Amino acid sequence: RQSTVRTEALRSDRCALCGGGYSKRSLATTGRAKFAMSSEKTVLNFAYGSNMFTPRIQQRVKSAKFVCIGWLSGHTLRWHKKSSDGSGKCDAYETKNDTDRLWGVVFSLPLTEKPALDEAEGLGKGYAEKSAAINTGSESQIATLYYATAIDDARVPYDWYKALVLAGAREHGLPEDYIRGLESVASIPDPDPGRARNNLRILDAATSGSRL
Repeated sequence: RQSTVRTEALRSDRCALCGGGYSKRSLATTGRAKFAMSSEKTVLNFAYGSNMFTPRIQQRVKSAKFVCIGWLSGHTLRWHKKSSDGSGKCDAYETKNDTDRLWGVVFSLPLTEKPALDEAEGLGKGYAEKSAAINTGSESQIATLYYATAIDDARVPYDWYKALVLAGAREHGLPEDYIRGLESVASIPDPDPGRARNNLRILDAATSGSRL
């Protein structure tokens, strides 16, 4: 009976967490359940671009774990971050308008693996980092996020990059109207077919259920 009660309690906490509206108690309980085997300190990261797609962020930080979905007020998604490949990447653009919402996914990362994500994102090379309050429905959680410092409004994302952003939004069930907005963004083919194939491998693997 005790085992059944414990299982139901954990299931309840998990549902509350995945639903995006959880209490401090449910977060702490679920956190212990997920990370009890490790004494490593962790950091919360708010992903809003291609890193929303779990296989993508785990390709960069293998121990990244989903926490919840949420939104950042006073920001919108822009695709104008200047990338070294000639395209536009996502940016958490601050508008200071409280009605604007940037949706995304919060992941927990071991601090020891955070530098790998910083390098992959190009921290200090077109992206900077800040901490912000992410609204999860019932309260907010402080998480780090990257934002663009190198901007070109003429930039357009490549098809494969847009596909990864959409895959993450659909995977985690972001609002349908937000997903429709992502779908409406113009994109162009990558002039380097090999780069496009390489980046789409994780999407193809996830679709087919195979491993990279």
